Amino acid sequence: MELQHFVAKIHVDGPLGFDPAKVVDVLHKWVAAQSVPGVLLIDVAELLHVPNGPGVIAVGHEADYSLDQTGGIWGVLHRRKTVFPGSNADRIVQALKGAAQTALRLEEAFSGTLKVSRTTFELIVNDRGLAPNTPETYAAAQPEIEAALRTLLGHGDFQVTRHDRERRERFGVTVKSAKPYDLAALAAG
Repeated sequence: MELQHFVAKIHVDGPLGFDPAKVVDVLHKWVAAQSVPGVLLIDVAELLHVPNGPGVIAVGHEADYSLDQTGGIWGVLHRRKTVFPGSNADRIVQALKGAAQTALRLEEAFSGTLKVSRTTFELIVNDRGLAPNTPETYAAAQPEIEAALRTLLGHGDFQVTRHDRERRERFGVTVKSAKPYDLAALAAG
């Protein structure tokens, strides 16, 4: 099963310690400087008025980067929009690397008021045609996801839980690592 268009969301650790609207200015600087390698950043969208929604997004051609509150959980998100070559493991690494790089940059910009989790993140396939949210998709994808995570995290002491939402939702999993992972190592890929 080929999985494309991965979304990686690294949860915020604890409460958000600042007004999320302040992220708009930070992301506008990223767009103006075109400071994300390999991605053409186009604009910034502020959607904080949407309850439990997409938050503040740096919209790019290849990928989007955001401070997201989907599902009522704040997190730093990377959403791949174009096809990424390689294996499913390569695409998982690319998505987590993008989210980790974004998380580090936002932690630096909001030093002392933003800390992301070093144990919990989500992986979602943003393509219902390739990966419908069914038990069959999970059974087919689980071995590859877990193998990629063992390599990426350097251990197998983690729990992968399928998002058991209704079938109309996107296929995804939440990963909880028993050991804190090194965010900088994830960012390096």
